[in-house]
Amino acid sequence: MDQGQAIDLIRSSLWFTIIIAAPALGLSVIVGLTISVFQTVTQIHEQTLTFVPKILALMAAAVLFGPWMLQQFHDFIWNLWGNLPDIAPH
Repeated sequence: MDQGQAIDLIRSSLWFTIIIAAPALGLSVIVGLTISVFQTVTQIHEQTLTFVPKILALMAAAVLFGPWMLQQFHDFIWNLWGNLPDIAPH
């Protein structure tokens, strides 16, 4: 494995991590902003109020996006294993 192949492998792994984490993180950010706006409007400043909706949002993201995430993970691993003879030293 030369330096270019290692950089490409690391780049694709990091991009894969971002793609897999994006739906859950995006949903968590949206729920967090919504709860923050609600707290600002109603002047309820309870710190623990955001935890339960975020946990529920992450569980919903796992249910909604779980099959897609697993398919992406499956494709990435099969692609990695398929290219293993090209990147492994002989």
